[in-house]
Amino acid sequence: MNVKVQNVSLHYGHHAALKDITFELSSNKIYGLLGRNGAGKTSLLSIMSSLREPSSGSMTINGEPSFENARIMPQVVFMYNKDYKDESDNVKTMLQGVQRYRPRFDMDYAEYLIDRFKLDKKKPVKKFSKGMQSAFNAIIGLASRAPLTIFDEVYLGMDAPARDIFYEELLNDQQKYPRIIILSTHLVSEMDYLFDDVMLLNKGEMLLHEGYDSLISKGATITGNRELVDEFAQSKQLISVQHLGSTKSVMVYGELSDQEHKSALAKGLDVSPVSLQDLFIHLTKEEDDYETARRLS
Repeated sequence: MNVKVQNVSLHYGHHAALKDITFELSSNKIYGLLGRNGAGKTSLLSIMSSLREPSSGSMTINGEPSFENARIMPQVVFMYNKDYKDESDNVKTMLQGVQRYRPRFDMDYAEYLIDRFKLDKKKPVKKFSKGMQSAFNAIIGLASRAPLTIFDEVYLGMDAPARDIFYEELLNDQQKYPRIIILSTHLVSEMDYLFDDVMLLNKGEMLLHEGYDSLISKGATITGNRELVDEFAQSKQLISVQHLGSTKSVMVYGELSDQEHKSALAKGLDVSPVSLQDLFIHLTKEEDDYETARRLS
């Protein structure tokens, strides 16, 4: 499957939710979509799932406009924080309804997931707890096996064991049935190991779209004697500084060469990788730091 977003903008009245977004997805990977509240993540995903038309630009799947396209829509599943308060059917009945519109839906796998999440098959979904409803959403998304599968914070309300089940099943099923999976999340430190690629939105703009390993390699934390750290980092782009008495720790953006890494260790400095969460926090800082983040990307 090929997903192409070309110069997409979206306006709500005078507010620009998305600004000239362009990217392409063609590999069966798990893509982490990150951004602060209001960055435009759900707006972008609603366009990608054919629920909304962009104000300008184009969204195509396999070369066809996706909005209200009967050939394309069954190939896309978009799971989000849905309210089931008006649904009186039980799990099995609702899944049977989903199956009719999802050509790749695997009911046997759905039944297996129901047991894993310990959902009551006879209980109306509207009587489920928030966490159980979220698990039900995860089941639909996983069992549909749509070529483009989108989860927009589908884990909301799940406890830690339920989230672990979701992550485990996501990885296992992706290995067996590869597809394009997009995970929109604020739980960056908990979910980063799931991502093959990272897309970062900030204030309606695509700040970066890059492989996870490549992105992480662009940052490092240098810790040690204050003077030695200052000497080593004087030509580096700093995105964080901490003072701990005579010890100093700086987070730098920019990949260290092998020679620089060896030089730091030879001076007794500690060199450690930067987490995706650290990069996310610093690349999406407000006001003046936002412009710095744009230059870094």
